[in-house]
Amino acid sequence: MLYVVGTQVGVHGIQIEFPFKGRTKTATYLPEVAREQSWTKTQALDSLLRKGGYTDVITEEFRSSCVSVTRYRSEKCVVSYQDYLRRLQQRTQ
Repeated sequence: MLYVVGTQVGVHGIQIEFPFKGRTKTATYLPEVAREQSWTKTQALDSLLRKGGYTDVITEEFRSSCVSVTRYRSEKCVVSYQDYLRRLQQRTQ
């Protein structure tokens, strides 16, 4: 599958674009989604197709020829609510 090259589950987020019933559909998952669900790359792509509204049978041919995939990285930052409020107050002073 074309989209697999260089893509790592849990490291890369995936955004897809594909044609369906005369419209362009899109869907995306952050990097942690596939890892948290214990999905393979194929399972993640198929889930994205469903999320994007694709209701036909998913074939390897469709995955390889009709789906445009963009991979990306993101950062997840965690702060407590108290830290958030403190930083918010600092910005308004």
